[in-house]
Amino acid sequence: MISYADGTRRFNYRIAAIIIDDGHLLVHRGDGEPFWAVPGGRAELGEDAADTVRREMREELGEDVRVERLVWLAENFFHYNGHDHHELGLYWLAHLPAGSPWLDKTRDRTVIDGAALTFRWVPLASLADLPLMPAFLAAGVRALPAGITHVVVR
Repeated sequence: MISYADGTRRFNYRIAAIIIDDGHLLVHRGDGEPFWAVPGGRAELGEDAADTVRREMREELGEDVRVERLVWLAENFFHYNGHDHHELGLYWLAHLPAGSPWLDKTRDRTVIDGAALTFRWVPLASLADLPLMPAFLAAGVRALPAGITHVVVR
């Protein structure tokens, strides 16, 4: 994992999947976390970002997703759990295979991937009411940019 800690400061290189289906976004949250995020994780050294999306979705969902394109490069600065975080995030548009059981939007699913992760499909129109981090995603996924967009979140 590409991650670095220096006292109370943390750096993460995070790769995430934007999975939209039928007007819903797939989000997840760790056990006890106060916020939701899109699924993803940290890249491994020598692993390209699209391969990271594929690996993370195999690990978390047990699915081989189709990675379409990079949507956002986000520099995310935040304070959490007593640490100042500097996160470089790459957000990729990805698609689940047709017929995947994950396309069922009627219930939450919990996966144990080192820790419990709860996955939920949220209607795009309801994202403003959800504590989704980074915050730019709530509006951003309702109007995906045509090209790669750089975002800085403080």
